[in-house]
Amino acid sequence: MGDFIQYKSEEGILFGKITRPEKRNAVNYQVMDGFQELLDRAESDRSVKAVVITGEGCRAFCAGGDIAEFHDLKTEEEAISMLSRMGKLLYRLATLPKPTLASLNGTAVGGGCEIAAACDFRIARSGAKLGFIQANLAITTGWGGASLLYERLAPSTAFALLSEAKLHTAEEMEAIGFLQKVYDSLKDQTAFDFMEIILQKDTGVIEAYKKAMIEKFHAVHLKERMENEIKRCAELWALDAHHDAVSEFLN
Repeated sequence: MGDFIQYKSEEGILFGKITRPEKRNAVNYQVMDGFQELLDRAESDRSVKAVVITGEGCRAFCAGGDIAEFHDLKTEEEAISMLSRMGKLLYRLATLPKPTLASLNGTAVGGGCEIAAACDFRIARSGAKLGFIQANLAITTGWGGASLLYERLAPSTAFALLSEAKLHTAEEMEAIGFLQKVYDSLKDQTAFDFMEIILQKDTGVIEAYKKAMIEKFHAVHLKERMENEIKRCAELWALDAHHDAVSEFLN
């Protein structure tokens, strides 16, 4: 088993699962490769009706970028190479002309919340903790997650989540609208149950509605905003404040 697997259900749901539970399903370059292959298939395979992103186990959905692996990235140029790659993948996920769902089987922090924000819908297991905690490491969201979040929530609510950089319970995140539903436990069947009514509709109708959303993203220049956000993160990444915070965290 690699760091990311994909499989399709008989109902036409393409699942992408991060399989690094020992690393809290943190994203590394192999996971990025997996995301790219998943999106390639979702875009080209007409039998795929929806995409679900989840993680292995029940401890973590995704702990964001693998700090230990990316700690060697010191300069702005080194950082932006990694950040831009994942940012482009999340933009593709956000603009996929098919329904997408983040199934948060466990804690989602940092980039894990950015992945969730790129999806149309988000469900979570009760007891999971969520947080856009990047500010605690002296950087901003690095994969375009802030721009995505401002499209999902009221700007003042999104700004508070980003700038306070706190952990919240799944129930709290449901109350403010980031999550659509919280379940006692999550399985593949749960994702199907959540999307069942949508999957029963004509695929052409659902695709047309999703394209209307994508046109809205184009109108508000989402791609350019995500790119600018990534550049600002790379600038902060290169500063001593970030490297010191990461060293303290790793120690």
